[in-house]
Amino acid sequence: MSDSQSGSSLPRSVVVAGIDIGGTKISAILVDRAGIVLAESTVVTPAREGGEAMSAAAAALVRDLERKTGHVAVAAGVGAAGVIDPLTGVVTAASETFSSWTGFPLADDLSRRLGVATVVANDVNAFLHGEMSYGAVAGSADAIGIMLGTGVGGAIAFGGDIFDGPRGAAGEIGHTPGYGEHVCTCGQIGHLETVASGRSIGARYSEKVAGTAADSSFVVAERARHGDATAIATFEQAGRAVALAIATAVNLLDVRDVVVGGGVRGAWDLLEPALTAALAENEPVSGYPVFVTPSSLKGRAVALGAAALAWRRYDAGDQDPTTPHGDDAIKNVRSLS
Repeated sequence: MSDSQSGSSLPRSVVVAGIDIGGTKISAILVDRAGIVLAESTVVTPAREGGEAMSAAAAALVRDLERKTGHVAVAAGVGAAGVIDPLTGVVTAASETFSSWTGFPLADDLSRRLGVATVVANDVNAFLHGEMSYGAVAGSADAIGIMLGTGVGGAIAFGGDIFDGPRGAAGEIGHTPGYGEHVCTCGQIGHLETVASGRSIGARYSEKVAGTAADSSFVVAERARHGDATAIATFEQAGRAVALAIATAVNLLDVRDVVVGGGVRGAWDLLEPALTAALAENEPVSGYPVFVTPSSLKGRAVALGAAALAWRRYDAGDQDPTTPHGDDAIKNVRSLS
């Protein structure tokens, strides 16, 4: 995206902040209109200290980047773990990983701390926004985003717009059932997340190999690449499960483009063979091909998507952090067209 495309005469030195608040780390970047990252930094997420602590850590990261670079963000965007109310920027639901996160007014709190208008989206929605704006599915109007990280998240875009759903929970592909008998982090049984998240890949491997404690997919991936048959089979199980979830989603939504990110994306070489084979066995009834691609923005995707949302908010003219959140403002912010 360029200045000429956006219709703005702002110089490229004008920047926004993009923030990624995840279960293990918070990342912040300063980004110009072309999506070029001018500065970035990361800290450990104080997830057990509550919403105030996480918001304060995010704001401190942005302030530190501003001090170091001399740039001052004119708006901020956040991709945050949990279900986010798209109108208010309040966290309405979150996993057990976080303390005092559900109900936290993140958009208003960060706006106050940073002194600029701040828009908040679910982290996977921000991920898909980033990949559609600058990454693997740039130019696509209809797409599905899947993040395979500590958990499994999903997002949907139709006609160039992220679809939140009336309660902000659309796209939660990780909590679709039918993938076994393991208990999910949400308390229910057999969700996709129980076989395809990084944590679950480690757990499923450990269950099969006595005396082994693999706490993440990274350990299992290393063993798989060294020929460990159980590790290879664990990734095959995950890849097939993700493919079946994709097959269901594309038949329901008639979407062709799918982008996969998150930490497990680093093991794409292990996931992709089983995923591709399972998709070939479960083609869309429409007859059109499905294009599944790994994230090209990798670890920056959420923050870059949040930054793109911040540019939209700024261009919509909502630059006052005290301005109440409203339907029209959010509609303008979330447009990808």
